Amino acid sequence: MVHDIVILGAGYAGTSAVQYLEQNIGDRDVNLTWVNNQDYHLILHEVHRVIRNPDSQQKVTIPIRDIKGPATQFVEGHVEAVNTAEQTVSLTTGTEIPYDYLLVALGSQTAYYGIPGLDTRAHTLKSLEDALSIHQTLIAHGQHTTMDRPAQIIIGGAGLSGVQTAGEIATLRDEADLPLDIHLVEAQDSIMPGHSPSLQESVRRALDHADVTIHTADPITRAETDRIQFASGDSLEYDLFIWTGGITGRDAMAAAAIDTEHNRAKADATFQTSDDRVFAIGDAALVDVDGSLIPPTAQAAWQAAETAAENLLRSIAGQPLKTWAYTDKGTLISVGEATIAHDVEIVPIDTFGSYPAKFLKKFIAARWIADLTSWPRALKSWDAL
Repeated sequence: MVHDIVILGAGYAGTSAVQYLEQNIGDRDVNLTWVNNQDYHLILHEVHRVIRNPDSQQKVTIPIRDIKGPATQFVEGHVEAVNTAEQTVSLTTGTEIPYDYLLVALGSQTAYYGIPGLDTRAHTLKSLEDALSIHQTLIAHGQHTTMDRPAQIIIGGAGLSGVQTAGEIATLRDEADLPLDIHLVEAQDSIMPGHSPSLQESVRRALDHADVTIHTADPITRAETDRIQFASGDSLEYDLFIWTGGITGRDAMAAAAIDTEHNRAKADATFQTSDDRVFAIGDAALVDVDGSLIPPTAQAAWQAAETAAENLLRSIAGQPLKTWAYTDKGTLISVGEATIAHDVEIVPIDTFGSYPAKFLKKFIAARWIADLTSWPRALKSWDAL
């Protein structure tokens, strides 16, 4: 009997899972169909580089044709809905793709938390197009403002994405001599919430050095046409507002008859959902391992993909599923040209920066590209990472 396996998404989780399945199907009667809304894989944790240098887009994207094997069918299209009762995936084009087993790795979309005006007035950074749009807007503002009246740039959310975005804009400002004031806004008491004080302090110093103004402990309550309002009653005017404050699941999962929360599929340490023919990984999933939810990070997606794909094959064969445990291998964060590393497992130092941290961050991104394609291709991308 032939089994149709459909993989949704070409982020870190989906891409890794496809390669594992291709390498381990063996002589099983399996058809692989891979669905994504673009015909390339985006190295999302480096997309902020495109804000500063649009030419780097070729180095942070990898065409699907260079990743998949010839037996895997690729369908370019936007997933509109998953019908678990009918075991079909519907695309916005009207195409319906049947499946016997489904691996949901659709990633996430930006969460606005019901804050009025945020969804219509803020730029986001979830795609290559987002980064290019931000670059073009920054250049336009820089050309129509002066040092006496600089353009006001606000980044909402001071987690990993927000900090790296602020750092790239600051570097672009300095390299292109643009009149920009940059503000990084965080609702909680400190930037990089949930991380260690030593990392928070190191990142804060790097942002101060980059001349980024930090605002904390005052949530945004409304985004208006030219200003954001805070819970305290204060406000900040802006020319460009970028929101990086959180994630939620894709709308395509809203009608799926599986257990979800904010459209993210709930799964256990096997990545199997409440529907035993549907598995979920990456940002598209809420994975509970021993009572703790796995963070929606690139490294968690990399680690999870192999076990999820193996369990899908085990499910087809009627074999017991493997459980997975997450290993936090540390944090690497860039602030423009500066890089900070924290709690990296191969280095016996808590928090460090300078060239060793920068090299390590580049190496990890290059190794990812090499695993998908080749080391020569990875080395060609080195200067953009």
